[in-house]
Amino acid sequence: MLTGKLLHPTILKVLGSSGHGSAILIADGNYPFNTGSNASAERVFLNVAPGLLTVTQVLEVLTSAIPIEAAHVMTPDDGSDQSIFAEFRRLLPDLELTKHMRFPFYDLARKSDVSLVIATGEQRVYANLLLTIGVVPPPK
Repeated sequence: MLTGKLLHPTILKVLGSSGHGSAILIADGNYPFNTGSNASAERVFLNVAPGLLTVTQVLEVLTSAIPIEAAHVMTPDDGSDQSIFAEFRRLLPDLELTKHMRFPFYDLARKSDVSLVIATGEQRVYANLLLTIGVVPPPK
């Protein structure tokens, strides 16, 4: 029996076989999951219903399980911050969000280092987050 926050068997399997530099896409309900991400990435559909689960709920669980060294977000063409970015910054306090317009973001999400795509029921637009897994330092 697991005692941590993360219990999803497929997500645990993929994270366990991913390493430093691998990427994870957590996407909102409008994201083109099949055409806007690496075709060989494992897909986990957590979009049970509109609003369930949200990107930030998934992010909160992932931050308890893996180190994250980079975070990329999608913006509209004007590059403006979206309301969800404040939540991302709260959950990733030591990281700068790297902004990308929609099509460059899709290009990043299609790269071969994206090992996991998580579909959510997030209803906010531009609520897509591409995370790079960091390093677990050796014990001191």
